[in-house]
Amino acid sequence: MNSNHPQNFSPRLVAWELTRSCNLNCVHCRASSEKGPYPGELDTNKAKEILDQIIIAGKPIIILTGGEPLLRKDIFELADYGTKLGLRMVMATNGTLITPQIAEKIKDSGIQRVSISLDGPDAKSHDLFRQVKGAFDSALRGISVLKQSGIEFQINTTVTRHNSNEIDKILDLAVELGAAAHHIFLLVPTGRAKDMVNQEIDAWEYEGLLNWFYDMRDKTPLHLKATCAPHYYRILRQKAHEKGEKVDFESYGLDAVTRGCLAGTSYCFISHEGIMQPCGYLELNCGDLKKNTFEEIWRNSEIFNNLRNFNGYKGKCGICEYRMFCGGCRARAYESTGDYMEEEPLCVYQPHK
Repeated sequence: MNSNHPQNFSPRLVAWELTRSCNLNCVHCRASSEKGPYPGELDTNKAKEILDQIIIAGKPIIILTGGEPLLRKDIFELADYGTKLGLRMVMATNGTLITPQIAEKIKDSGIQRVSISLDGPDAKSHDLFRQVKGAFDSALRGISVLKQSGIEFQINTTVTRHNSNEIDKILDLAVELGAAAHHIFLLVPTGRAKDMVNQEIDAWEYEGLLNWFYDMRDKTPLHLKATCAPHYYRILRQKAHEKGEKVDFESYGLDAVTRGCLAGTSYCFISHEGIMQPCGYLELNCGDLKKNTFEEIWRNSEIFNNLRNFNGYKGKCGICEYRMFCGGCRARAYESTGDYMEEEPLCVYQPHK
């Protein structure tokens, strides 16, 4: 059977922008979120209907995100509904709205992990990024409440020129705070971040950062994961070869997911209006959940199926021996060239071919 056949691809992660409203004004925001309200957001019944559809297609982790998901009044009703369906529900929040009462609702609704974004190791750095004074201290208070309530949390960090020289300090802070994991996200210049295109680290800095991140795997108690940084999965394999490790390269280092860029292959994004996209940064309409079911769109979208044809990638990504494991960032390729199948623009690796 063709390994690129769409029926072989099951959803493992679904990020759902349940609301675009937000209480912060972050310079890198994919959604350019503001306080709102935003018209067209799906109501409670429709959201539950979509959860019913998702469980038919697979049992992915559901990331409840935004905007700021805690601004959605029915967020815990939806989390509880998904939990009872058998889905693993997690939440991505800026942490500023978490109180003891909110933490209890998080626990009661079955949300199993909360990610909090910290983009600097101190208030000066983080608040500049978030453009709201006090955001850092509020996030730390939220983290403290999560700890006291026994709720597992991770730290997410978007890497830019603004903070690339402080990632080690942010990692140290994540350890100090008692996080379960630290996930770094390499800036993709979409949404409000289009104005930050000059804040992208260059390809060589990118390579150096990911090699450092790899080296930290054995030096920290946290689980480390690089997101929007598919090159990391090439580096994992290169390092294993260098060390002479005998590993199963089909699964090595993939952290229970399939490969570097997951867009449209095992991951998708649902917008606040119910539009399915390959990822939050690749704003291409793959189908409308107000008109079609999740499984219909997941199986039949032309864009999804193109992304699953790894041999169809262009430029050096198309001939790279690591294309099955890395794939290059499809959103970054699209922003750079207008073609989501083109080569990743921030990669120094030259394929052997």
